[in-house]
Amino acid sequence: MPELPEVETTRRGIDAVATGHTLKRLVIHEARMRWPIPTELPQQVQGQIVRACRRRGKYLLLEFEQGTQLIHLGMSGSLRSVLKGELLRKHDHVEWEFAHATLRLHDPRRFGAVLWHPKSAGPVEQHPLLSKLGIEPFDPAFDAAHLRQGLQGRQVSVKQALLAGDVVVGAGNIYASESLFRARIHPKTKAARVSLVRCARLVDALRSTLSDALASGGSTLRDYVNATGEAGAYFTLHAAVYERAGQPCRVCTSLIKRIVQGQRATYFCPTCQKP
Repeated sequence: MPELPEVETTRRGIDAVATGHTLKRLVIHEARMRWPIPTELPQQVQGQIVRACRRRGKYLLLEFEQGTQLIHLGMSGSLRSVLKGELLRKHDHVEWEFAHATLRLHDPRRFGAVLWHPKSAGPVEQHPLLSKLGIEPFDPAFDAAHLRQGLQGRQVSVKQALLAGDVVVGAGNIYASESLFRARIHPKTKAARVSLVRCARLVDALRSTLSDALASGGSTLRDYVNATGEAGAYFTLHAAVYERAGQPCRVCTSLIKRIVQGQRATYFCPTCQKP
């Protein structure tokens, strides 16, 4: 699944293409996504200028004069700029046509979404899909005290608490495993037992892990590509534990282990991340 670095990398790419330009036409080839794409959406946005392209958690936010489109890439989706005349591929479901460029949403599993939040409904942050999201990891207010308060009273593992996304967004399955390794915290540790000192390490680890992923363009898992069709290089350059079960730890040479938590794979070093 595209996680925060992949979505932010995509945002930066489409921001350069779309912001400040008038949308000539929105074409829906397949409306049956995670939630049906509203049939009236093409008429609502046609001829409007894209005022900004933002991100909240894993949602891309295309801001128009009369409202905001919420775009989610689902499990294996991508949003990329295509050349004029490029043939439509199977699973290309939505197109944003500008005078100078076209963006296409490609989503084989159709778990993604394209929704509309009218300006009359208030700030887009009040949308039900966004209103309960946690703080952004690069927000200055995200510190050890904020994380510690969010984890207090939770009896689930710290890994599962990170994945919930209501304390901090962006720590998806890949980067949660990597961040916990950098912070030297065992993934099975109960969230409520993570001390303030370890929360400080985890905040730093989350930021450094996500920064490295952004610098390398995100992951190379499955079919993720950015807005220009390029794959990321995070796993080639940085991955310490994710999908490295049975391989030696890059720090202590112990063999990396794999467990399943909440139906998601977790990777860790049993020596560097003691319970």
